Amino acid sequence: QVQLVESGGGLVQAGGSLRLSCAASGGTFSSYAMGWFRQAPGKEREFVAAITWSGDITYYADSVKGRFTISRDNAKNTVYLQMNSLKPEDTAVYYCARSLSRPRTTAVGYDYWGQGTQVTVSS
Repeated sequence: QVQLVESGGGLVQAGGSLRLSCAASGGTFSSYAMGWFRQAPGKEREFVAAITWSGDITYYADSVKGRFTISRDNAKNTVYLQMNSLKPEDTAVYYCARSLSRPRTTAVGYDYWGQGTQVTVSS
């Protein structure tokens, strides 16, 4: 049984930083690409970032490119999302997910999801 548990969310002022973590258990973490998505109230879930199983290739939504960095530590079964220069529009629940195959930018390409962690950016 694969489980993904996010942590690191919270309340931060605009311009601040947060680092989200997603700890995986069950399955073979190092064999799968991973992704981060977010969902704001009243909006659809949207892609944020993804990373290959080896960590050598990363993908970002245009809205976070240059501000967010996705990384992973396969020895710790953990994927991270470093978020810098946060903006109020980054406020959302952030989810990590395991990809069915290669990194994808749509939620349909992921099979396991965490419960989410709230990120709130105040202006």
